[in-house]
This record gives sequence, C-alpha cells and structure tokens, in this order.
Amino acid sequence: MTAVKAGDVEGLIRRGPDPKVAVILVYGPDTGLVGERAKRLAEGAVADPDDPFALVKIDGDTLASDPGRLVDEAGTVGLFGDRRTIWVKAGSRNYAPAVEAVLAAEPTGTRIVVEAGDLGRSAPLRTLCERSGSALALPCYPDDERALAELVRQTLQDRGLRIASDARDLLVASLGGDRRASLAEIEKLALYAAGRDSVTCDDVEAVVSDVAGSVLNTLIDAAFSGRAGEAERDYCRFRHEGLDASVMLGAALRHALTLLSTRLDGEGKSPSLMAAGWRGLHFRRRADVEAQLARWSPAALRQAVQILQEAVLACRRADPALAHAHASAALLRIAGEARRRR
Repeated sequence: MTAVKAGDVEGLIRRGPDPKVAVILVYGPDTGLVGERAKRLAEGAVADPDDPFALVKIDGDTLASDPGRLVDEAGTVGLFGDRRTIWVKAGSRNYAPAVEAVLAAEPTGTRIVVEAGDLGRSAPLRTLCERSGSALALPCYPDDERALAELVRQTLQDRGLRIASDARDLLVASLGGDRRASLAEIEKLALYAAGRDSVTCDDVEAVVSDVAGSVLNTLIDAAFSGRAGEAERDYCRFRHEGLDASVMLGAALRHALTLLSTRLDGEGKSPSLMAAGWRGLHFRRRADVEAQLARWSPAALRQAVQILQEAVLACRRADPALAHAHASAALLRIAGEARRRR
C-alpha cells in the first residue's frame, strides 16, 4: 500500500518522491492545494518547466478517449535524454484505464503527476494508485491553523520577508481553508511589503482585512474606472456618514493589489478570463473590473499602489482634519490616471 497520510504529504514533497515512483496521484477537496502541489511535483522534476518537450500537459478527458496515449507519452525519450514529466489535469470522465496501462508498462525516466478532484475511498483512480507499488496517492485536505502558519512563514520567507508572530497569528485568523485563496492573500501582502525586511500587524490589517470593503465598491470602481466626478461624490457621502479616511484608502489599496496580482497571474489571458478567477467578485461589478483589468498595466498598478501607500502613511501622520484631504486627493489622482488610460 502506498497511500500517504495527509500530514506527511508536505514533507514528502519537500524531500522529493522516490525517482522509482512512476505515478503520483494528487487529490482531495481543497482544489487550490491539489493544484499547487501538483504544480510543484510536475515542475520540480524537470530542468526547464517552460520546455513543452520536458513538461507535457494532458487533459484527463483526452486520456479517457485514448487510454494508450499516456503509455506512448511515457515511453517517449527526451531530446537530450533528460527526465520528463507528464502532468495529467483533472477531467470529468474516467481515465483510470490509462493510468492502469502506464503502471503496467513500468516506464522509466518519466514522472507522471495526476491532478484529480475529491476522490472517494472506492474511486477507481485512487484505489489503483494506493495498491500499486509504483504509485503514490497524496491526499490534500483544507489547511488547519498549524499548516496555515507554516504556509505564511514559508511563502514570505521565499520572498525575503520575515513576519512577527503577532502579525502571523492575525493573518492566519483571517485566512480560510482554501489553499489557492490563502496564497492569493499572502501574495498581496508580500507585494505590499516588498522592499522591506519584515511584515507587521499594520501591514496585515491594511491588506488582508476587508473592513467596509463591500460598502465602498462604488467609490473604488469609480476611481479605478476613471469616473472622477462619481468618485468625488461617493467620497463626500462616505465622509459625511463618518467613515474613516484610512478605511477608504485601505479598501482601495486592497483592490489595487488584487488587480495587480490578477494581471500578473493572468498574463496573456483576456480580461473576462482574468475576472472569472477573481474570488468573491459580485456579478454587478464584473463589467467594471473587466474594464479595469484591460485599462491598467502591471506597471501602472504598481504606481497606483505606491500612491495609495503614501496616502495611508500621510493619513497616519496627519491631523485628523487633514486625513480626508490626503485620501480624497489620492483617489482623485487614481481616477485621473484611469481616465488618461482610456
């Protein structure tokens, strides 16, 4: 039996699976974690993940129609004799026969990573890999508090950042059980703190918390869509309702960082496809956000982030009466830049 306990999976991936293992099945209810681990296993086994001859991606439904293709791909020798990886993406049809055939063929020099969904104990693909001496079955379940703390520490460390224990605890408390969503929030925090050595509680509160965020969507979308008059009216309304300047800037900053990370992750995709991956985006905002993704380049968004960061700092240092002047000026500057980019 080669089933691996959920708590042992991360350590196994870091050490690296036995090169003699031909097939590695990654499955579970946490699709973000499944995808992230499959990516690490697939790309980590080849010298150049961007080389399509070294890393071959196949859709599971394709294998269901042509089970012999996986054996053929596994038997192909690399141009320079290097190790190859075949990354099988989850499909809606049963492609266990293709995996069974490749295990029987006992391929060498090729790692086959199978990315699957939440497989039950009796699912053919899962039982096949758990019972084979040439396969591993790696379950992926939602992160607990300890796993999230380690994810935060490791992700920020990889970007040259430390995080204080109180800031880490605050961040962990605001994250959920989905690995992809958690990583997106940590990446936004890393972008915010870029150029510094450590992350503080103030950084976490500025970027990750979502105080009054949904209420402020009209103001934020008006600013980032270039509707300066609408942004000015909304700002005045929220100010008269007693909303703090730093709260409005914080919401705008989180939006800018989300736009930036979405643009970077979706390079080459259409704005509609990028918006489709935007977690929690209300359908009424979709048209505005798609237009913003089309209008703002990563370089321009970095400038917008800097403008908002400087305004946040100015508000903290300024007399409360002047804080709104700094905040409204920053948002109108964003709106002016967005209008110029039409």
